[in-house]
Amino acid sequence: MYAVIKTGGKQYRVVAGEKLKVEQITADVGSEIVLDQVFMVAEGDNIKVGAPLVDGAKVTATIISHGRGEKIRIFKMRRRKHYQKHQGHRQNYTEIQISGISA
Repeated sequence: MYAVIKTGGKQYRVVAGEKLKVEQITADVGSEIVLDQVFMVAEGDNIKVGAPLVDGAKVTATIISHGRGEKIRIFKMRRRKHYQKHQGHRQNYTEIQISGISA
């Protein structure tokens, strides 16, 4: 059984027991969260597709940890103009483990 959910502006295909890193969620480590924006639920040949969401479907997950991603380096340069700009960015994330899918 799998589901397609939306969190943090992105869509993920999730299966029970799977760990994934999503955009930062403001909740404590170890707490249980409910993701109710479910676009599709499939179990074998039985597929439910929402328009846009599946009614009554939800995905429960446990927050494992919070962290920061790899550093991304940004370098801008204008040739012959003596202009160089260095910048970096690290995106915050939350690692979750999918507990169950209910339709």
